[in-house]
Amino acid sequence: MSRLRVYTHPACIAHDPGEGHPERPERLGAVIQALRDGMPDVDWHEAPAAGRGELLRVHSEALLRTVLDSKITGPMRLDPDTLLSPQSPEAALRAAGSGVAAVDAVMSGDVPVAFCAVRPPGHHATGGEAMGFCLFNNVSVAAAHALDRYGLTRVAVVDFDVHHGNGTQAIFADEPRVMYLSTHQDALFPGTGTRAERGVGNLVNVPLPAGTGSAGFRDTWETRLLPELDGFAPQLLLISAGFDAHWRDPLAQFQLDGADFGWLTRELRAIAGRHASGRIVSTLEGGYDLRALQEGCLAHARALVGLPEEAGAGADR
Repeated sequence: MSRLRVYTHPACIAHDPGEGHPERPERLGAVIQALRDGMPDVDWHEAPAAGRGELLRVHSEALLRTVLDSKITGPMRLDPDTLLSPQSPEAALRAAGSGVAAVDAVMSGDVPVAFCAVRPPGHHATGGEAMGFCLFNNVSVAAAHALDRYGLTRVAVVDFDVHHGNGTQAIFADEPRVMYLSTHQDALFPGTGTRAERGVGNLVNVPLPAGTGSAGFRDTWETRLLPELDGFAPQLLLISAGFDAHWRDPLAQFQLDGADFGWLTRELRAIAGRHASGRIVSTLEGGYDLRALQEGCLAHARALVGLPEEAGAGADR
């Protein structure tokens, strides 16, 4: 069992897409409170800002100018779902920078695992477009940093958010050094992630029907995705940790609970232990019911460091 390193920053709470938006500041406040209350020993660190060079590994200069250099005096809409507020540029830099710092921490041996408690989320942002609440693709920035800084040849990104990480997939679809694995609700935003989308053999997508619960989710990972991940033998495991597959979430129709997120995390931890010296960096993605977000995030965080499942986890239906 190890101590959990957590990266976060107040700027990530200050980012405000506007009243009534699902991706609201209270999400991160709820996550931080759950970790403070439920984890015995968290190593809190301030998320640094990503440098432009780190962002340019995966994003266009045009996107950087839009997010970072626009004159923002009030809500600025990039698409129907994605908005900038005056605090958004720093939040986006800190969210992306958290993954870079976390990769450095685990690759140096400072800690084996780290969790980035940040927002805005990232996995929908493509190389040139902010979308789906996401400004920069935080997990992709971290993966590209791992490839370039440490010369890794096998980096895996596991995405269990209920929405497909179309941005992460698009960024790495032609990059055999990165394997991307995802379960997500079929026919849900953004409408990508079919089984036929294989990239250069490095993409593993399994869309599941609305209503999928614990049995279907666990069986899919156990029989389809985890063997693929194990065979890839990642030198570093990155996780897009979205908790909107929880049964309480208002934006999707999966039927998972905290115990399911904890189960998958323990399975991923075992694979990282076999191939990556235990190195895992997880970053927060979706989850829009605060109670569900707290339950899922805490189960995930406890499993990351080898703590046992809490009694009664997921038994509140």
